[in-house]
Amino acid sequence: MPTVFYIGDSTVAFNKIDSYPQQGMSNALGLYLREGVTLSPHGLNGRSTKSYLDEGAFEPVKQGMRPGDFLLIQFGHNDEKADPARHTDPEGAYTENLTYFIRTAREAGAYPVLITSIARRLFDDAGQFLPGSHGAYPQAVRELGAKLGVPVADLTAITEAYLSHVGDAPSKPWFMWPKDNTHLKPEGAVIMAGFLAQELKRMGAPYSELIL
Repeated sequence: MPTVFYIGDSTVAFNKIDSYPQQGMSNALGLYLREGVTLSPHGLNGRSTKSYLDEGAFEPVKQGMRPGDFLLIQFGHNDEKADPARHTDPEGAYTENLTYFIRTAREAGAYPVLITSIARRLFDDAGQFLPGSHGAYPQAVRELGAKLGVPVADLTAITEAYLSHVGDAPSKPWFMWPKDNTHLKPEGAVIMAGFLAQELKRMGAPYSELIL
């Protein structure tokens, strides 16, 4: 049975009790996987594609991938930041780094999947959802997926539509509100991981075979 390697930032990271109730999607994705599929979470708080590579965080994944495994790639929140240690341009280093992840997976015989960032929970004073907080990064992922023939789980579009539909007050318990509107609580992690599972199912075999 395959291993699903999951790389990304704090929205992906597997959180333990010391940061509870904050959880990442890796805390919940295993709920949707078939028996025998192994989830190997490698998300890290605060990382961009640049800092993840600079710190050597990808090396264990690179060494661990085997033919038939999967690599889920979900970055963006921190690539957007002005911090020079993390910032990447969406049409420059960001897509170059994503391409490196993809190429490495393919060289190992693994299946890469690109994932756009989940939406930030942002509403105006009238309670209207504010889309577009990730700027050009989601579109860069969509275009790269089309260019390289890599399936894309467009969680930006899905979660923006969902938060807009659900509304301000009902969505607060899913995030670390009022502390912030980015990081997830347990129910939020389950919901967001469920959207990813639906997308993997939609992609058909072999991706759909991971999901219950």
